Amino acid sequence: MTDETNEQGSQQPPEDFTFRIRREASGGLSVVRQLWRTSNWVRRFAYLCVVGLIGLIGFWIFLTRDLPDANKLLEYQPPLPTMVRGLDGEIVYSYARERRVQLRFVDFPRPLVNAFLSAEDRTFWTHGGVDFGGFAGAVVDYIAKYGSGERAKGGSTITQQVAKNILIGDEYSVTRKLKEMVLARRIEGVLTKQQILELYLNEIPLGRRSFGVQAASRAYFDKDVDELTLSQSAFLAILPRAPEVYGRKKHAERALERRNWVLDQMVRNGWASKEDAEKAKAEPLGLVTQRGTNYDPGNGYFIEEVRRRLIDRYGEKAEDGPNSVYAGGLWVRTSLDTQLQDSVRAALRKGLLSYHGNRGWTGPIAHIKDMDSWQTQLIVSNKTIDYKNWKVGVILGLDDGNGQIGFSDGNTFALTNIPDKAKVGDFVAAEPVSSGTYAVRTIPEVSGGMVMEQPWSGRVLAMQGGFDSGLGSFNRATQAERQPGSTIKPFVYATALQYGMTPATQVLDGTFCVFQGAGLGDKCFRNFGNEGGSGSHTMRWGLEQS
Repeated sequence: MTDETNEQGSQQPPEDFTFRIRREASGGLSVVRQLWRTSNWVRRFAYLCVVGLIGLIGFWIFLTRDLPDANKLLEYQPPLPTMVRGLDGEIVYSYARERRVQLRFVDFPRPLVNAFLSAEDRTFWTHGGVDFGGFAGAVVDYIAKYGSGERAKGGSTITQQVAKNILIGDEYSVTRKLKEMVLARRIEGVLTKQQILELYLNEIPLGRRSFGVQAASRAYFDKDVDELTLSQSAFLAILPRAPEVYGRKKHAERALERRNWVLDQMVRNGWASKEDAEKAKAEPLGLVTQRGTNYDPGNGYFIEEVRRRLIDRYGEKAEDGPNSVYAGGLWVRTSLDTQLQDSVRAALRKGLLSYHGNRGWTGPIAHIKDMDSWQTQLIVSNKTIDYKNWKVGVILGLDDGNGQIGFSDGNTFALTNIPDKAKVGDFVAAEPVSSGTYAVRTIPEVSGGMVMEQPWSGRVLAMQGGFDSGLGSFNRATQAERQPGSTIKPFVYATALQYGMTPATQVLDGTFCVFQGAGLGDKCFRNFGNEGGSGSHTMRWGLEQS
């Protein structure tokens, strides 16, 4: 092996590899610069075109490498609720975290479709997935607002919104918008315009946990879509932009302004007459304040027990399988007899209230400290009561035996019959006693459970696990783990009655011994505490004391 040396004969270290690469790269760049300087403008333009084309190809590959297949929309299945039927086949409940009702395109009223097109995409029927004029306006708006923290207008067509809502998500970025445009073009090649609109109107999020126009129509107006007025259709059409703003009472003026703009656009597009639009503008929003379902809350304990068992068997989320409770669209037939359920609930409540008697107030249902957000905390607590006309509210103020109570709808009233131990921030049950005045009512401290079962089939026809399921889901009929002795009492006493004993029959309350054989001797049973007994008593007395 020989070593390179310099002129003085000293050893020359080997050239560093990184340095060599940099030197060669520098030489290559020098060649490019030399070619550029010696080329005429035609060659320079050609060089720029080649470099630009390579850059565009690279960017296109980067942009589209992970895009989902638009053909998935042909087999798209939205997460659907599980519907529960009672013994008579009627729907008694649905398990759903999102309100969804799937309709066909022919089921959507034409004024409703035109309202959404006027608000979101008036050129929908003629563009190929992207409205380049609207996109240019969105780019200008984005540049104008860049760095301000304010979100620019979207400029998305309805096809682009389908791509966003179903396929790629709602990330706020330029690359997401470009991917959205690419997918929109592909979707237009896979689906018809009617199919795209059907997907859009069934899937668009519209606030109040509603997805799709039918669910939103029920949530905001308690109507089906074929019952909507022109004014109400225009209101639903403003929701895609800001559902949590326009759907709130405090933003009613902004909602009216936007709704009227949609009506003007419908007139401009020839989809509504000026007279009809002016008439619709004169109407109030007319939003319903109650967001609950029409299902009987008195079935709560039974329905919750069914839900627990379904989750154990099929899972809860879509990731758990195709038949999951909150996404699989199951139809479940139960043995619930709603009339018997009403009777069981009433009987248990009557017994609990009778046992409680005049023992006084048992304390608050719950308590909060931050009173600035009392309405929100009351709503998210999900504390309700379905007994007579009682309601759960928050004590807002106390003053010499009088007070003020607030409810989840934001309304406040005078409060009377306030217990001494009550405090501001207590959740209490209250009943209206006069116009504008409520009185505190008491929930029994001792609770219980009751089940009605068909003995020859084993079907459970009714179940009540406490005073009210809206106050807590703990089911004392199935979750209290009662002692075996309490469980067999009905069978023991029923057998006694069957064999001729009556409630007045005298039974000895004393030690009872059974001879088990020579090896084991007697096995004796005594009362709790190893007491010997108190003599003869009626069978009814024994049942009462057991």
